[in-house]
Amino acid sequence: MTKADIVTRISDKTGMEKADVQATVESFMKEVRNSLESGENVYLRGFGSFVIKTRAQKTGRNISKNTTIIIPAHNIPSFKPAKTFVESVKKKVKPSNS
Repeated sequence: MTKADIVTRISDKTGMEKADVQATVESFMKEVRNSLESGENVYLRGFGSFVIKTRAQKTGRNISKNTTIIIPAHNIPSFKPAKTFVESVKKKVKPSNS
């Protein structure tokens, strides 16, 4: 599902104009991004949390030059779904045979 699909579905369900829904969805995403960039986690009860995770410094390899490199500690955004969200997906979505 893409952002356009989400906008279309919300517009169809609410009767709102697609342009208004698009602006709302983009504003939501911008606020989540701004909060994480300023060091604040975002908690949406019943849905999940957008949190900042810190990755420790580690040693990596540059295969093309056959050298060891140090990957510095850094922060990354992460999403942790709520337990109710996880349980709902487990019940409704059957495992696929890959």
